[in-house]
Amino acid sequence: MNCDELREILDREGIDPNAYDLRGGQPNEKYTIESGVGGWFVYYSERGKRTDEAFFATEETACQNLLERLLRDPSTRS
Repeated sequence: MNCDELREILDREGIDPNAYDLRGGQPNEKYTIESGVGGWFVYYSERGKRTDEAFFATEETACQNLLERLLRDPSTRS
């Protein structure tokens, strides 16, 4: 799975697009995936800080982790 495929799955699952960002950076109060040196980062961004950050070697594993986080959090539903 890549970020484009992840977005399609999130849309089908009814995940609020305001709950996540697939471009990286530090958006406020969003689950985020970001490409970095040597791999991918997944974290929750709030007030310019990254929390619960994890690093993955591949886009596929990072997308899977982000999907699991979003599905597990009931506040992400539209």
